[in-house]
Order: sequence, then C-alpha cells, then structure tokens
Amino acid sequence: MMVVVADTSPINYLVLIGKIALLDQLYQRVVIPDEVFSELIDEGAPPEVREWAMQHNIWIEIRKSPGLDAALMDLDAGEASAIALVIVKK
Repeated sequence: MMVVVADTSPINYLVLIGKIALLDQLYQRVVIPDEVFSELIDEGAPPEVREWAMQHNIWIEIRKSPGLDAALMDLDAGEASAIALVIVKK
C-alpha cells in the first residue's frame, strides 16, 4: 500500500486549484498529523480548505504526532509534526 505523510501546504493548494483528488489517485492513504488538521480547519485557512478538511475523506488518516525533536523546533508545527511522524515510522 502506498502511503504518504503530508504537510498543510500541498493539501491546501491542491484543494484551492481543484486537484485534491490527485492525492487519492496517487496514494491509497494520506497520513496527516493532528497539527496539520488543525491548520486546515483554522479560521485563517481559506473557506474551501476548511470545508474540505471537515469532510474527513476516507483516504485521509489523522494521527497524533509524536514528541518533536529539538532539531525540528525552527519549523512550524505542521511541518515539524509531519517530519516527526515519518521519523517514527522508520
């Protein structure tokens, strides 16, 4: 099974250009940390992104992110938690 861990930006922009279905076509499952989900539904996110995120597509899996490594602290929460999920998987 092909799985990808995503940050907020790719999902945000794919929704905005109407191409979010590409992720479902390319991967059986897209994993996002809960911080990324929070960013997608934040009041500052575009309305179409918030609406899409609230639909809970079956190919999106929201996971609690592990503790963050000090080396990731310069990144925003979504980026750091996505990287932390990948590191834990190895």
